Amino acid sequence: MGGLNLKKLQQRVAFQPKLVIFGGVSDVVLGYRSREIRAAELSFLQQLIAENPRLSRRALSTRVCLAWGWLQPNGQPCDMVCRSLMLLLHWAGHITLPPPRSQPVNNAITHRRVRKMTRLDTTPLAGSLASVGPLEIRLVRRTEGEALFGQLLQQYHYLGYSRPVGEHLKYLVLAGERPVACLAWSSAPLQLNLRDQLVGAPKQDYRHNLHLIAYNSRYLLLPWVQVPHLARLARQISADWQELHAHPVHLLESFVDIERFRGTCSRAANWRCLGRSRGRGTQSKSTHPNVSLKELWVYPLRKDFRERLRA
Repeated sequence: MGGLNLKKLQQRVAFQPKLVIFGGVSDVVLGYRSREIRAAELSFLQQLIAENPRLSRRALSTRVCLAWGWLQPNGQPCDMVCRSLMLLLHWAGHITLPPPRSQPVNNAITHRRVRKMTRLDTTPLAGSLASVGPLEIRLVRRTEGEALFGQLLQQYHYLGYSRPVGEHLKYLVLAGERPVACLAWSSAPLQLNLRDQLVGAPKQDYRHNLHLIAYNSRYLLLPWVQVPHLARLARQISADWQELHAHPVHLLESFVDIERFRGTCSRAANWRCLGRSRGRGTQSKSTHPNVSLKELWVYPLRKDFRERLRA
């Protein structure tokens, strides 16, 4: 089960509902990632494992994904999520998985490592957008430029580098061969009350379409660059998302830390501010603010984005 955070999964087991009321209102065995595993699904898993004793855990999870139609928007099976679920059921004693055949490298840890920064030209770059010359917006995910992207964020972004979660894109903006900006886009947060108000529906009504929203998780203008109107790119994101993840995006989101920034770039690029957060992080267990206040800015890519999110 390489790449899984075993400690977090073990902690999750203790909090998962193990409610089995056969013939009653519910026969939910376990809930995971908004999916309820009932007696019928559990019986299917037990039979699949019994009839295929030679299959590895990976092969079993692939078969489960295909049988349940548990696929990503690009058609690929939700393999890692399925293996996490099966491991939880294994630890809870509901199924017995075959022994792991190998201990592969934890990719989540590997991808968080950033190599030492290469030497860069930090000569001040100032002037108008026209004087800088034509800019290249380069998609660097899974290319040689991905390492430089991580190095720049790690050294110059106040939050450092963090591997994007789920579907994501990574961009370098270059003036000639000199990098001037970095932008990372990833899967949207699961719950935002301000977004619910924008869409005009509770999150339950459009959660199945969250993959149609992209979140600007990192935006870095390098400190030696002083060029006005060098703001977020928006036009090509949906097309790039379609090419890589096999579906478009209809709404862009970004948080602006108002204790550090004024949102000038967002405003200049015609983004819309929906309001401020309450200063409570996603892991907060208190009603008191524990993180800096942020503004939520959005940029619709279609006029009918509300209808498409609720579809």
